[in-house]
Amino acid sequence: MLAILVGVLYSTGVYMLLRRSIVKFIIGILFLSNATNLLVFLAAGVTRGQPAFIKKGAEQAELVADPLPQALVLTAVVIGLGILAFVLALKYKFFQVSGTDDLDQLKPTEE
Repeated sequence: MLAILVGVLYSTGVYMLLRRSIVKFIIGILFLSNATNLLVFLAAGVTRGQPAFIKKGAEQAELVADPLPQALVLTAVVIGLGILAFVLALKYKFFQVSGTDDLDQLKPTEE
């Protein structure tokens, strides 16, 4: 079920990136970011385990959750939020300068 969700998020994100509106472009970036985070979790294996602490003197580790994918996804979420804030600031300035968010309505640069 999660693999289907990742596929739907990727396809929706690519579709939104190909639209002519800047707002839809930003939504597409957000979808691709979330799909990649879910893909990292799926690649690491979704297991219910204990926290990644091993008791002192234990001979064999029990089923523990891997903290590396969680750390990578947490870092990706923070970076994604930073990129999203930057892109929204660019969109705001672009709208102030051009007066539109549709790329088809822009004046041609060649005369």
